[in-house]
Amino acid sequence: MKRGHLQEGQTINLAALARKLGVSVTPIREALTQLQQSRIITAIPNRGFIISELSLKEAKDLYELVADLEVLAIENSEFDEASIVQLREQQLVFKNAEDTVARINAKLGFHRLLTKNYGNILAQHVLEDLKIRVFFYEREFMADDLLYSKSDNQHDAIIAAIEDDNVPTASLVLKMNWMLILDYIQRQLLEVL
Repeated sequence: MKRGHLQEGQTINLAALARKLGVSVTPIREALTQLQQSRIITAIPNRGFIISELSLKEAKDLYELVADLEVLAIENSEFDEASIVQLREQQLVFKNAEDTVARINAKLGFHRLLTKNYGNILAQHVLEDLKIRVFFYEREFMADDLLYSKSDNQHDAIIAAIEDDNVPTASLVLKMNWMLILDYIQRQLLEVL
């Protein structure tokens, strides 16, 4: 999924996946059931599992929730020099990404580093699940390089605010970053619907 090989609405063939991975169908079915609970995939009776369709309501709920959880995470985190160095290095990976999938994964890597010092393990797991779904929205709709340059500037501003120990500003820019992307995706979804 993270490599962009599966599309929304695509059926996941349990038997083929089991053969490819060299495991039985049972652990794959259990893993897919967990992904279903995260709304990443949908179980269709007598058909198996498919990658869930994208929707305007889900996009709004998803991006707002991720933004709120990430703001909560950075407001309750400590950032040392090593954390800031990691953020800057990941930001360079984001800036130098050569295609959409690499860019999305680099962006999600940046956000993962941004929230990694938050001690709430449950929130970390929820964020990780939500970001898998974010990947599908961004892969589908985020080919616009101009939008990534705005996001790039916001990432730099987040790092600068953290360096200045100005968490309120970092939180505000972080929220704006997610809302910028949500606004763009909602406009793209409205054109499709």
